[in-house]
Amino acid sequence: MKTKRRHHSAAFKAKVALDALRGELTVAELIAKHGVHQTLINTWKRQAMENMAEVFDGKAEAAAVDREAEIARLHAKIGELVVERDFLRKASGR
Repeated sequence: MKTKRRHHSAAFKAKVALDALRGELTVAELIAKHGVHQTLINTWKRQAMENMAEVFDGKAEAAAVDREAEIARLHAKIGELVVERDFLRKASGR
């Protein structure tokens, strides 16, 4: 019988990785506590360790600012397209 894949949230992954980084519990205990495979725990722990420097480097803040600017640009474009659509709808007589 086939089982469905479970998708874990970023918050859950961070919680498990933090538990693994603390080292208070063994991997077997983490498996029992969180119900995920050993490979996932090790992968999330490795990813957390590799990306931790970015949190303190300021790149995360710069990326957040870039994302906000991109969102503002996209919202402006959506506004333009809505105005254009409404104009064309009125012009066509609908």
